[in-house]
Formats: sequence, C-alpha cells, structure tokens
Amino acid sequence: MASERPTVVVTRRLPEPVEARMGELFDVRLREDDTPMSREALAQAMRDADVLVPTITDRIDAGLIAQAGPRLRLIANYGAGVDHIDVETARQRGILVSNTPGVMTDDTADMAMALILAVTRRIPEGLAAMQSGEWQGWAPTAFLGGRLAGRRLGILGMGRIGQAVARRARAFGCQVHYHNRRQLRREIEEELGARYWESLDQMVARVDILSINCPHTPSTFHLMNARRLKLMKPEAVIVNTSRGEVIDENALTRMLRAGEIAGAGLDVYEHGTGVNPRLRELKNVVLLPHMGSATREGRIEMGEKVILNVKTFADGHRPPDQVVPAML
Repeated sequence: MASERPTVVVTRRLPEPVEARMGELFDVRLREDDTPMSREALAQAMRDADVLVPTITDRIDAGLIAQAGPRLRLIANYGAGVDHIDVETARQRGILVSNTPGVMTDDTADMAMALILAVTRRIPEGLAAMQSGEWQGWAPTAFLGGRLAGRRLGILGMGRIGQAVARRARAFGCQVHYHNRRQLRREIEEELGARYWESLDQMVARVDILSINCPHTPSTFHLMNARRLKLMKPEAVIVNTSRGEVIDENALTRMLRAGEIAGAGLDVYEHGTGVNPRLRELKNVVLLPHMGSATREGRIEMGEKVILNVKTFADGHRPPDQVVPAML
C-alpha cells in the first residue's frame, strides 16, 4: 500500500481541517450529511475501502466484518472507545483496529466536574427559573445545594480521565477515593491524594459523589447494578461521562424517582439515544447529549490521531494506536 494512496472511507462528517488534510493525503470518501450510515452503507464501505474511519455511532460487529472486502486492512476509529467494534473478529480477519487515546482526557474531565457542580449546586433548576421568568429575587432558602469542599468523591476507573477528574476535584477540596482494576503506584496516589478501595461495594457505600470513568467491556456491563446502587447513600449523587452501559439505567431511574439517590448527571446512556423518558422528568437529574469530548480543539486532535494512524499504516508500519484484544 506504500506505493499508492489508500482509499479511506469516513462514516461521519469531521471538522473541516481534518477532512481537508485527509483529502491531501488519501483517496478519501467523505459524507455530505452528518447522519449515521445505514448498515447496508457500512457494509458497502467495508467492501470498497482500504481503511474505514468509523465513530461510536457505527456498530462494526462480526456480521459486518464478515462482509468486508479483501482490501480492508485497517479500521481507524475516530474516538478512544472501541466497544462498538468486534476487535477480536477483526483480528482474525487480518484487519487492524486503531483508536485515538488521550486526546479527550481534559475535555471529558472538565465535563465530569461540570456535571458534579450542576447536580450538587442545582444549576439547571436555577437556569430554568430564570428562563421561565419565575424568579422573584434572592431568598435565604432558595435553590440550596451542597458544598463540594470536604465531600468524598469516588472515582470508578482511574485511567487518564479518572486521574484528571481527581486533580480537578482535589482543587475543589474533595476527598478522592477510587476503585480500579489495579492499584496505582504509590507516587501517583500521593500526587492525587487518592485512597484505593479494592472493594467497589465498600467504596460506593461511603462516597458522596460517584464519577464513572471506566470503559464499557463485558466485565463492566451493569457494574453499577441495582444491588450496588442501593449501597449508595441517599444523599449521594452519581455522574457518568464514560459509557452508559456501565449503569443499570432502569434501576438508577427507579432509585432517583424514589429519592434513594439524591441526583445524577449523565452524558451517556445505556441505549444510546433511547434515553429513559422518566429520566427527563426528574429535576434532580442533569442530562447532556454525549458532549463530554465536544471541543473544537479535541475533535481536531482526534482527527490528527486518525490521520497519523492511517498514514503510518499506509507507509507499511504498525499504527501507533493499534488496539489488540488483550487491551480490552
């Protein structure tokens, strides 16, 4: 492939600078509209392309990979998470998978803190009162929220984003606790002022705020199930900027409605755009449209990572951000 420009099919509209640079380097096929490809269109793209550039909205399962043409040798995902791609089946077919790790760390951590503040300080309720014209002036007991300083923040998943959340939360005076597959090195724990809990059950029972920052894998599906959610204190809040499948959304909704959990801030949902309608009715819930990484800078950097992976592969080398099943 090093002697000719690879055919690269992009499944969604990307920032203009990214599309322009792809056009300079590759035989790129871009979308005219910004809607997800149908399954049939994805199958055709995988028959035609040397490289497919999908996003989280494209489910690349074993059935689609079976329809891939002999030219397809790289799936260069635009995004860090690859739970929508059957990486093992791709590997068996000789198709490499790459992603864009590390780019949206700060942006997503910023959004996690924004949701924590929004829920604990009741910002959406205040905004709604102002927009409706109902506000009648300051009152000593109006819109009383909670102070962040001194609260225990539990972080589920202490990778790049979890650590970035910890740094921000510590600046607000929070006590940082975390659960992770592996305990961090002592020097990192000391830098973050973080306490490790081997038992997730014990941690969630003690924290005031729980931030979900782990990826979606078979082992994390419904990690926060009904039993574990019931361990949380009634005055605790939960924030998720990672993957919706980590939380049993129906169980969470029931507990929020019953006052068994004080509030939630969600940027991701178990069934994608199919958000539980009962969640939309709750004043103690802040819902965002999966915008944790939505900064101009971050989305351009994601595109630059994709381009680097594709260019390196086209030059006959291993993509720097290759994903292998053992990593998942």
